[in-house]
Amino acid sequence: MKTYRSKVDWWLILIIVGIFSYPIVEGISTKQYGLSITMISILMIMFWMFSKIKYVIEGTMLKVWWIKIDIHSIKRIFKTNNPLSSPALSLDRIAIVYNKYDEVLISPKFKKEFVDELLKINPSIIVEI
Repeated sequence: MKTYRSKVDWWLILIIVGIFSYPIVEGISTKQYGLSITMISILMIMFWMFSKIKYVIEGTMLKVWWIKIDIHSIKRIFKTNNPLSSPALSLDRIAIVYNKYDEVLISPKFKKEFVDELLKINPSIIVEI
């Protein structure tokens, strides 16, 4: 079993913290502590969820959060900066096309090693990185 963590864009963290900072500070300054506590709680849950983003290769299966992909069904891997919601904490992403029309966007920290590991299991994957 090999585990790869998601790459993290520092500016993404700054945007998220920035968005939540205003209501936290506003709640403290207006003595609406419930607002601050709620925003801090949401922020903590988000960062906890972010810390759980990983990509696991176990046997011939690739696990991306709750998605299980048979590595032999992967057709193509290509580089993308698509900002669609996905289990990726960076816009420096790769798209994995599998089955007939399925696709998942991920951002492994060590892309080359990750793709090489997939190619060991399925050398017929078309790689466009």
